Amino acid sequence: MSTTAEGHDVAQRKTAPTDDFYPTSAMWAGVDRLLTDYAELQAIDDVVIAYSPDSRDSAAFVGFACETYGVKVSYVPMRPLQDSGFRARLAEAAPRTASATGKCVLLTFEKDTMSHHGDIRAHFSDRDSDRYRVIRAINAGADLFETGLALGPGELSAFNATLLERLMVASALTIRTQAGTDLRVHLDNRRYQYISNRGVAQPRQFVIIPAGEVATFPASIHGTLVADFAVNVNTIYNDDVRLEASPITTRIVSGQLADFDCPNPDMDRFLRHWFGRRNAKRVGELGFGTNKAVERAVFENSHLNERVPGVHIGFGQHNQTNALAGYECDIHIDLCAKGGLIWFDDDPEPLDLDTIAPSSQAHPAMARDEDVFSEEIQAQDCCGLLSQSRTCGI
Repeated sequence: MSTTAEGHDVAQRKTAPTDDFYPTSAMWAGVDRLLTDYAELQAIDDVVIAYSPDSRDSAAFVGFACETYGVKVSYVPMRPLQDSGFRARLAEAAPRTASATGKCVLLTFEKDTMSHHGDIRAHFSDRDSDRYRVIRAINAGADLFETGLALGPGELSAFNATLLERLMVASALTIRTQAGTDLRVHLDNRRYQYISNRGVAQPRQFVIIPAGEVATFPASIHGTLVADFAVNVNTIYNDDVRLEASPITTRIVSGQLADFDCPNPDMDRFLRHWFGRRNAKRVGELGFGTNKAVERAVFENSHLNERVPGVHIGFGQHNQTNALAGYECDIHIDLCAKGGLIWFDDDPEPLDLDTIAPSSQAHPAMARDEDVFSEEIQAQDCCGLLSQSRTCGI
C-alpha cells in the first residue's frame, strides 16, 4: 500500500506494467524538445525542478539534461496535494526577485496530481511575465518524454488552429467513427469558450504537458459515442484504462448520458459508481485530440490518452465557469475514441482527424490555452478526488 499526502490509502496497481526508467533515444529527443521548444531555455536562465516522490526519475532525467546545457538547476521535492512547507522551499530555490539576467523556468513533475497551483501562482505574482515560465507535467514518466513530447508547440498549435478555424464558425457538427460513434452537436460560439492546449507559453499562464487538444462545451449533443481508445478520469483508477479490447458504448440524449454498455466488469463497476454522483452524467466537454505522436493507449490513467487524434466526451466537470455551464460537478470522466470524421454544417467534405493538416494561419487568439485550471476555482490540484478513491471502495 501507499498513501496520499492526506494519509489515505491508495491501492497499488494490480497488473501495472513495470515502471523501470531506462532513457531511450526517443526520450532524450523529448526532453530536448521540452527544454528548447517548450521552455525556450537559454544559458542565462535558471531552472527549478519541483517533483513529487513518484516522479524522482523524471526530475533527475530532466535535471541531468539541463546540466549538460550548462544551466543551473535547483530541486524542490514536494508532497502532492498537501505540503505546508512547499512554498518556503520554492522561495529558497527561486527567489521572488530574480538576480539573473535570464528567466526562471519552473518545471513540475507528478504522476496522478497537479498540486500547489495557488502557491506557484502566488510565488511568481510579483515577477514580470517575461522573467519566468512554468511548465507543469502530469503523468510524468517515460511515455511523457517519448510520446507526449514527440511534437513541439509549433506543430501542435498549427494542428489546433486547423480545427479551430472550422469549429469557431460552425453551428452544427456530425461526428462519426469507424467503431460506431455517431453524434449530432450544436455549438454556441458566442457563449462558450474554446480551450486549446498546445504547449505554447502565454503571459502569466502555465504550460500544461502533455499537450495537443481542442475542447469546448456543446450547446446540445445527442447520439452514440463508442469509446474504443481509453478512459481518463480525475481520480485514481489503478487498473488498465485501455478500451481497444472492450469498447464502451454510450447513448447520449439531450446532453446527458442515458445509458452505457461496458464489457469490462471492473471498469463497469468503477464508472457506475462515479456516474452516480450529482451531475456526473451531464456532458461537460466536447474534446478533440490533435497529438499525432499518440498512436497507442497507455495502461495508466493518463492525459496522454486524451491527446490521441479523435473525439472524446467529458462527462461531469465542465470546462467553462459554473455560471455559464449552469451546474458544477467534482468528477470528470473522459471517454476517448480514436480517429473519426467531422462534418461542419452543410459542408459535404468532412475533416478527417487522422489526417488533419497543419494550418498556415495564426492560431486564433480567442481560445484559452489552459486545460486544467479554471480561473474561478483556485484548486490545489486537478485531481481533487484522489483522496476519496480508497474510501469509496475503488
